[in-house]
Amino acid sequence: MTGIAHVALTVRDLPGMARFYQTVLGLEPMGADGAQRDLGAGGQVLIRLSGDPAAIPRDPRDAGLFHTAFLLPDRAALGRWLRHAADTGVRLTGASDHDVSEALYLDDPEGNGIEIYRDRPASDWTRDGDRVRMVTERLDLNDLAAAADGPWQDAPAGTQIGHVHLQVGAMDAADDFMQGTLGLTRTHDAPGGGWYGWNGYHHHLAANVWNSRGAGPRPDGRTGLDHVALTGFPEKSAAVADPFGNRFEFV
Repeated sequence: MTGIAHVALTVRDLPGMARFYQTVLGLEPMGADGAQRDLGAGGQVLIRLSGDPAAIPRDPRDAGLFHTAFLLPDRAALGRWLRHAADTGVRLTGASDHDVSEALYLDDPEGNGIEIYRDRPASDWTRDGDRVRMVTERLDLNDLAAAADGPWQDAPAGTQIGHVHLQVGAMDAADDFMQGTLGLTRTHDAPGGGWYGWNGYHHHLAANVWNSRGAGPRPDGRTGLDHVALTGFPEKSAAVADPFGNRFEFV
């Protein structure tokens, strides 16, 4: 199945960032090799952290990562995580009902955006050909918390990287890359952004210029996105990058 295997980040504080993804998101350690830590759920690596204390903190106006979106298997799991966040003082940066999904937003300690969400059944999505209706409306947090069926333990089996949202310098060039090089279908439009999916999914990748309009290729030596690992491309082996230096590897 075509999709996202994991997201790799360059970080300055490797132990602290690994601790965050373990304690806040409930990911389990899945291997360490020198300055690299893998974390995931259900036997699947989801986040790869590479430590570089000399890396320059990312400029939020640069191309790069907007957010990594962790897809939980059901609404009860998202409710459990919301209660965990409230109990442990995790600061959310947003919460939205997107019609196709319910989503919670936060940042990691080095400013990398995170979304934690659950999908509504695909049979309930509103479609018009290849396009999928997505909105941004208020999410009823009390109702979501009430869906919890127990305490949050760890990220449950079935948790995956549902999608990755990128910052780019111009949408025309990003669109050509997404649909041409990666073979995605454009599924949704909004001012300054585009959403793209494979096999009818509402989106596996998205791109926007909301903070990064006019940005050139990502500078070397910065924290943040190293690459997005894609699965389901047996014919591809060499890594590729979009015109803004956002890199993709095939696993």
